[in-house]
Amino acid sequence: MNTARVLFWDQLSPRMTALEGLNPDTDWVVMGEFGSDATYVAHHPKKLVLLWSAQRHFRDALRAQGFRVIYNEWGDHPPVFSMTDALVTLRVQHVIDQVILTHPTEWRQWEAIQNWETQLGCPVTVRPDHRFICPLADATTWLKARKTPRMSHFYQWMRQAHQVLMTPQGPVGGQWTYDQDNRHPPHADLVIPPPLMCSPDAITQSVMDMVARDFSHHVGDVYPFHYAVTHEDAHRVLMHFIGQRLPWFGTYQDAMMQDEPWMFHSHLSFYLNSGLLDPMTCIQAAVHAFEKGHAPLSSVEGFVRQLLGWREYVRAIYWAHMPAYRTHNALQATRPLPSFYWTGDTPMNCIRQCVAQTKQWAYAHHIQRLMVLGNFALLAGIHPTDVNDWFLRVYADAFEWVELPNVTGMILYADGGYLATKPYVAGGAYINKMSTYCRTCQYDVKQKEGTRACPFNYLYWDFLIRHRPLLQGNPRLGMAYRTYDRFAETKQSAIRVSAEQFFDYLDRGESLVSPKGLG
Repeated sequence: MNTARVLFWDQLSPRMTALEGLNPDTDWVVMGEFGSDATYVAHHPKKLVLLWSAQRHFRDALRAQGFRVIYNEWGDHPPVFSMTDALVTLRVQHVIDQVILTHPTEWRQWEAIQNWETQLGCPVTVRPDHRFICPLADATTWLKARKTPRMSHFYQWMRQAHQVLMTPQGPVGGQWTYDQDNRHPPHADLVIPPPLMCSPDAITQSVMDMVARDFSHHVGDVYPFHYAVTHEDAHRVLMHFIGQRLPWFGTYQDAMMQDEPWMFHSHLSFYLNSGLLDPMTCIQAAVHAFEKGHAPLSSVEGFVRQLLGWREYVRAIYWAHMPAYRTHNALQATRPLPSFYWTGDTPMNCIRQCVAQTKQWAYAHHIQRLMVLGNFALLAGIHPTDVNDWFLRVYADAFEWVELPNVTGMILYADGGYLATKPYVAGGAYINKMSTYCRTCQYDVKQKEGTRACPFNYLYWDFLIRHRPLLQGNPRLGMAYRTYDRFAETKQSAIRVSAEQFFDYLDRGESLVSPKGLG
């Protein structure tokens, strides 16, 4: 029986269950650069280069092993819009008699395959995705057994289940988390090691030129491109992180510095989310570094928490609550996304820095996403659909399964507190403490209201005022409300006026040229 073994564009691993039992004589691996992938949102050009070049390299690796691969390139004529169309063509040509695939990561793919048996007139088998550490059924069962699930509890359960950083007496070091040790601000003489850069080969260069030609209307830069597109290079990036960045990752994982996009972060999400790296391999490499004395426990535990805890947790939430999770808007946010999220044209230096880095590298680390870009979107009441669309477009590691829970649940509190116990809002003091951005900003982070004040300052209080009926009962916000209530009436009035003036200017759709323009 001739079998089509389907690989979606983010399933570039030899461990995909769709490939188990692959027979070079009767089976075809089906892959492609489909219009449906490229255009369901206008992806950052670097994301298209990363995924399409990685697909071509994986295709060639499979062929070198003697396997047959049907591959649709973007420039093929006639073009193929989707995996569904590719399979229909193969079925009409009597090339295949059945389809085997690994469970997709995104709901749009899941919806498409529901009709495959009818459209193709042949059996379709969906196998589990073993790239994730926790089976989806187990994760969903864990969530549904708890009225208010928490990532910290899930993380402990995963640590115990997989015996990661565990002793017979409990967690290594006696604590489950060292999060409090992972929040050090940057200092002036901090030296950031350069990331490992992979030189584009002929395949990657060809994809770069193609994307630059056909997707110039997508926001973001194609050149330069130095990301890994093979399993071998992705593993080199992992080991470079373990040796050069992991020892300081925990200490400075929340820190932000002017013109320093990489900091001590791993930048491995590109490869984990596309299949070029295996999460347990990354975890084991970090734990081994700790056991050999090459990295402190606080850094290693922080890294493990992101992979074994947070990454698995948001995937579980996504699949347990889709498709309704897309529609959540608990705070009734309505404002459209400001144009400076695309252009960086704003005197708010923190946002300008993060947007510029995002456009250039299709990357920003999690605190830039959460506490600068996300924090402003939450404070300003930007509609969740707009914010989700932006995050999904601009980051090379963004797929809806990981992007949607992080944005809707963590960043925007749009699910009403299911994922996060409180809205992650902060004023300028937090950004000033954890970054060097405020030193060269046109706004004054020390001023709390008025035309020259950092907008994050008065927008923070304005947010709490607007949502007081919903949030004042949250125990994690009680101190903030008590502080506001002690403000003099003149200060409270000044906060309201500053916020109204800022929003009036923002809603006119004008660029925030300078603080003086608000006066």
